[in-house]
Amino acid sequence: MQHEAFFTLSSYHVALAVVGAIVIVARWLPRLISKREPVAAPLMILFGAGATLLLPGLPVLPDPRQTPLPWELMSELTIIIALFAAGMRIDSLRPWKKWTPTLRMLAIAMPLTIFTVTLLGVGLAGLTVAGAILLGAVLAPTDPVLASDVQVGPPHEGSEHPVRFTLTTEAGLNDGLAFPFVYLGLIVAAEGLNPAAWGLDWVLLDVFYRIILGVVMGWGSGKTLGYVLFSVPKGALLADTSSGVIAFAAVLMCYGLTEIVEGYGFIAVAILGLTLRRIEEEHHFHRRLHDFCESIEDALTALLLVALGSVLPLLLADLSWTHFVVAIVLLAVIRPVSGWIALLRTDLDFRDRAVVSVYGVRGIGSIYYLCYAGNHIEFINEIQLWSLVGLVILLSTILHGFSVGWALDRLAKE
Repeated sequence: MQHEAFFTLSSYHVALAVVGAIVIVARWLPRLISKREPVAAPLMILFGAGATLLLPGLPVLPDPRQTPLPWELMSELTIIIALFAAGMRIDSLRPWKKWTPTLRMLAIAMPLTIFTVTLLGVGLAGLTVAGAILLGAVLAPTDPVLASDVQVGPPHEGSEHPVRFTLTTEAGLNDGLAFPFVYLGLIVAAEGLNPAAWGLDWVLLDVFYRIILGVVMGWGSGKTLGYVLFSVPKGALLADTSSGVIAFAAVLMCYGLTEIVEGYGFIAVAILGLTLRRIEEEHHFHRRLHDFCESIEDALTALLLVALGSVLPLLLADLSWTHFVVAIVLLAVIRPVSGWIALLRTDLDFRDRAVVSVYGVRGIGSIYYLCYAGNHIEFINEIQLWSLVGLVILLSTILHGFSVGWALDRLAKE
């Protein structure tokens, strides 16, 4: 029997080694100049792209434009965990007045961003109305995964700065609230720009019903899970004896059940985290559960960012100068100005409003929404949409990642 040759290179094993090396280096490299590691996200994307260009023998990941399902499922799971963890981070909901900036960002800044991006998409990028609406919906939400560096800390840390509170709650809720506009883009693509035919159904079903059901399902799941963890059976509570895997399973169940009854699962899991955190607030299980979920989130995020980087050269191959203009205007003008307008007449001072307005990082959520739309209908502008979204994610992670240290220092001085 002839033995196989030693040191036969498997492209799969090489890929594993490369991914591991990229994550380690991206986390370690910033430490040479700073004690923080917030720039890891853009580095993982850039190193992933570099590995693809310099090591052509690596396995080729599926093109999200042709095969969106695996990208949709991976990004969906990451967002679910991030939204639940965001809800768990909030130590105190009161006074209710501190929610004013969050509500204004959700009710004013996000729709204003969607509207202006839609106009820009039609007028400058040459997209169809449906494609432009989808672009606005995809790029409007603050990403709950990549914005974690400027969010509040884990449970029981306390001293939640208003800026951190606003960014945490905005990122936790606006992913679900962007969904009606994703559906709007799908409806316009399928039925045309004729609101008289579908407008009422969209408002009643996609706006009110799905949002309300998401809130109700999240609240009910949180109460039920709290009862299971902290009340029954007496003397052998799961919260005292179990790891976070039970609650993690409940997050998946809450999301799945909410989607089955046509509610917004993203809203449900965020409300689940907020509700569960209010039960036995001082119990050590909350911190353990948060840390457990955060570890899973970090691992999935790292894999997704490296994977995104590996396909980025493919996605950016069709870029034009109009794409750069749209991306820069969104990041430097539309989001900051929309946020600033929304935060006028709030208790946040000038510098706090500036930080909240600027730090609307785009990332994993944008990938999910675009994959979701691509799985449901074929858009005429799909190639342009992916080029634009890929460019915005790259620029957003670079600009926000490399400047977030300044923002953290600015908050620490107050």
